[in-house]
Amino acid sequence: MQYRKLGRTGLKVSEVSLGAMAFGRWIDEEASVKVLDAALDAGINLVDTADVYGKGMDLSDPLQTGESETILGRLMKGRREKIILATKVHGRVGNEPNDAGQSRYHIFRAIENSLRRLNTDYVDLYQVHRFDPETPLDETLGALDDLVRQGKVRYIGCSNFAAWQIAKAHGISAVRQLHRFESVQPEYSLITRNIEPELVPFALSESVGIIVYSPLGRGILSGKYRPGEAPPADSRLAAGEQRLKALIGNERSLAIVDIIRPLAERRGLSLAQYALAWVLSRPGITSAILGASKPEHITSAAGRWDERLSQEELDEIDRLTAHLNNIGKSLVKQ
Repeated sequence: MQYRKLGRTGLKVSEVSLGAMAFGRWIDEEASVKVLDAALDAGINLVDTADVYGKGMDLSDPLQTGESETILGRLMKGRREKIILATKVHGRVGNEPNDAGQSRYHIFRAIENSLRRLNTDYVDLYQVHRFDPETPLDETLGALDDLVRQGKVRYIGCSNFAAWQIAKAHGISAVRQLHRFESVQPEYSLITRNIEPELVPFALSESVGIIVYSPLGRGILSGKYRPGEAPPADSRLAAGEQRLKALIGNERSLAIVDIIRPLAERRGLSLAQYALAWVLSRPGITSAILGASKPEHITSAAGRWDERLSQEELDEIDRLTAHLNNIGKSLVKQ
């Protein structure tokens, strides 16, 4: 495993990180510990979760949230120091008017609940889950800065932000001398490339770390889904994930799988290994989050995740997929 600095900070995070969205949502604690063990054994040190991750995501029930953090809190016992822990705030976690968003009120309550569930005194990377148009950015940034100064948070970041939104936040942080967003977490894969025109150049210019989620296109780029065939019984598609349904419903997604299949075979890589190598070979990427639900998802990738594609190979992919790519437009609403 190789490690990269998170943006302009001195913090080093693994090039591949573990996403814990499946914990308590699709897999129980017994299965979760096997996934976490495999990740740590493979050298992963960054583990990403959120306060909304849990069964409530599929049941549209904001009261059934936090299972991922709770399970992680138990599983980290005795090895907290080995983990760079990232979680998020924004989503609805209750039915009251202030049980969502990025107000000072909600952020202060959310961090205390996350720390309690995670059984820790601090979070290494605290991220706002998406842009909140209802709360002034200076209120959000001021609250996050207070958490850093209180020692409850080490670094702050954002997720699903556009380049202009981070630029606006950075301006406020500079003027008010607040801690700034040091990272952004967008979706990115061979299927979803809408961050390339603006967000990636901005992040490179301003030394913002990019931690991408769904580098395997929500599992599509593993090759497990085929036209006209029922999805595997233990897959996210079989579990009914709506974003995956929307993505796989676009013929373009499976067409890209068909294009890269021979390229992966030529390199002696599985589709998943090839798709991950592509992401880690792209400029500006700090870490790619694997949302593993089985330990073999980690061990299979670990065998070849030091692979990198040459510029010639990257250019070849661009040529072969040019007629399919509509870079700059997201296929799935974030």
